Amino acid sequence: MNKVSVHIPCMVDMFMPDTGKSVIRLLQRLGIPFVYHTDQTCCGLPSFNAGFVPETRKVAKHFIDVFGEDEVVVSISGSCVGMVRTHYPELLADEPRWEARAQALSGRVFELTQYLVDVLGIEAVGGKFAGKVAYHESCQLLRGIGVSEQPKKLIRALEGAELVELQGADVCCGFGGEFAHAYHEISERMVADKADSFLQSGADVLTMGEPGCFLNVSG
Repeated sequence: MNKVSVHIPCMVDMFMPDTGKSVIRLLQRLGIPFVYHTDQTCCGLPSFNAGFVPETRKVAKHFIDVFGEDEVVVSISGSCVGMVRTHYPELLADEPRWEARAQALSGRVFELTQYLVDVLGIEAVGGKFAGKVAYHESCQLLRGIGVSEQPKKLIRALEGAELVELQGADVCCGFGGEFAHAYHEISERMVADKADSFLQSGADVLTMGEPGCFLNVSG
C-alpha cells in the first residue's frame, strides 16, 4: 500500500480543524500509512477564482514543490483536487518544466472517498450511525472530478444508517467561492432552498464532502 500524503485544505485548517483530525484518525484506523507536510498551504483556488493569475502561479509552484515527489496525495476537498488536476497544467503551460511537473502530479491527486473506494476498494470503514442520512452533491465533487457514488457507498455501509433521498441533491448550495460574496442575496436564497430540502427529507443529518458547502449550509 502506498504511503498517502494528506492535504488539509486551508478552509479546513482555519475553520474546521476537527474535520482534519478526523481524517487522520480514519487513516490510522484503516491502517493506511500517511505523511503530513507541515509546509503545505492553499492550493490557490481562491486567488485563481478572483483573477489573480500571477499570484496563483506562485502558490501552484509551492504546492508542486511540497507534494511533487509523493506517491499519492489525498485531499478532503474536491475543489482543491480539481484545481491541481485541471488548472495547474493550464496555469504553467508556458513553463515546460513546471507544466511537466504539474501533469505528473495531477494523476496522483485524489479526493478522500474517491481514493478509498476506487483505488483501495474500501467500501466500509467500520463506522456506525443510528439514523437517516441525506447527502448533498457538491458541485466540484460531482461535476469537477466525477465523485458521487463513492461517498454514498461509504454512508450506506455505516451500521444502522439509512441513506434517504434529498430533493435537488445535485443543485448548488450557493457557495461557489467568490459567488457567495459577490451575489450574497442569490446565495442566501440558494442555501435556504437547500436547507428546506434537508428538512423535508426527514433525515437526521445532512452530509457533504466539500468544506465550502459545509460552511455555507451550516452557516
